Amino acid sequence: MIAHVERWLPVGQTRQSGRGIHRLPLPELDVWLLLLTLALCGLGLIMVYSASQALAYTDYGNTAYFFDRQLLWLAVGLVAMGVCAKIDYHRWVQLAPILAIVTLVLLAAVLVPHIGVEVQGARRWIRLGPMDIQPSVLAQFMVVVAGAVWLDRLGPRITDLRDGVLNYSWKIAVVALLVVMEKDLGSTVVLSVTALGLLWLAGVRIRHLAGVGAVSFLGGLLLVRAEPYRTARLLSYLNPFAHKLGSGFQAVQALYSLAAGGVFGTGLNGAVSPAQLLPEAHTDFIFAIIGEELGLVGTLLVLLLFLGFAWRGIRAARNAPDRLGVLLAGGATIWIVGQALINIGGVTDTIPSTGVPLTFISFGGSSLALSLAATGILLNISARQRRVGIGNARANHRGRNGRPLHPGHRGGGGAQAD
Repeated sequence: MIAHVERWLPVGQTRQSGRGIHRLPLPELDVWLLLLTLALCGLGLIMVYSASQALAYTDYGNTAYFFDRQLLWLAVGLVAMGVCAKIDYHRWVQLAPILAIVTLVLLAAVLVPHIGVEVQGARRWIRLGPMDIQPSVLAQFMVVVAGAVWLDRLGPRITDLRDGVLNYSWKIAVVALLVVMEKDLGSTVVLSVTALGLLWLAGVRIRHLAGVGAVSFLGGLLLVRAEPYRTARLLSYLNPFAHKLGSGFQAVQALYSLAAGGVFGTGLNGAVSPAQLLPEAHTDFIFAIIGEELGLVGTLLVLLLFLGFAWRGIRAARNAPDRLGVLLAGGATIWIVGQALINIGGVTDTIPSTGVPLTFISFGGSSLALSLAATGILLNISARQRRVGIGNARANHRGRNGRPLHPGHRGGGGAQAD
């Protein structure tokens, strides 16, 4: 798709001068992106209630317990999305160091007894009143924002192994190590995929990208071998029905749920799995409940909504006014859509289950709020492209000497070839 980030930049859509980037008018919303996001969140509210009401009544005496908390976090996320849509995305250059420091502090704090909440041997949450904050999700958001800023600053040096790739990679490795210490391999996988995607967008050499990817893959295998339950999960992925009463129980029940729904599903509240058979039905395995209650039609709808989101995200990156906009928009799209595909792959046993939520749909406060914040950044980048491009693209298509301002703007391919 691209050989350099610069080749994503449409002719005449930058607004720069010797004094820097011009301030633009208040942004116009990308209505399609907004509607797709709201549709996913609305579907999530419905499915969280349907998948969790039996568990909520059994544990809390209130069928709407999880629904109420999802609604609260949705409100927080919509406010965050609105704020991020209003903020000029260039401001993240100044905010990225603060975000990185806060993230590292929270990732360290969650490991401290009596601060981090321990569940089944893992410390992943910090409790603040009625809300649980998951620092590993903030780390993923930080990688999108700070990673884009770091790569933008590296510029052409990204083609150099030591000054470019390793300079970026060691920062990501520190964050990933802290997440691993929380025993959260799923978040580590999502974080790593996002970081590698940003490297590709930045125009890293293919051999360097392959090297970093190989090291990440080998590190993941070592982490799997380090914990018996991870090894068991990998073995159950290879043949879940051979372990259907043990490590493969969730995978098998998820497949049964998907099969039970048929084409049109059993209807809302019609699934047996949430009440009896499928653990974590309202979180990591909610896609299976969508398949059971809404059928193949429902699962295809989810895939189409994420495909639409990817289309608008790629469009925002493709038409971004500058390199930073390309990296931010591309990183946000890779994170949001990539996590959704990883979740769906795990539920359908296409890839090993990693325990990550289905973006916008699964029950989960931090993930929902920060995904919406990232969507707000996408909206801001897309709107600024619209403001700059609609009125000025034709007039600025060629320079004063009649030559294109960006001769290589039609290039293709991601990472640079050697």
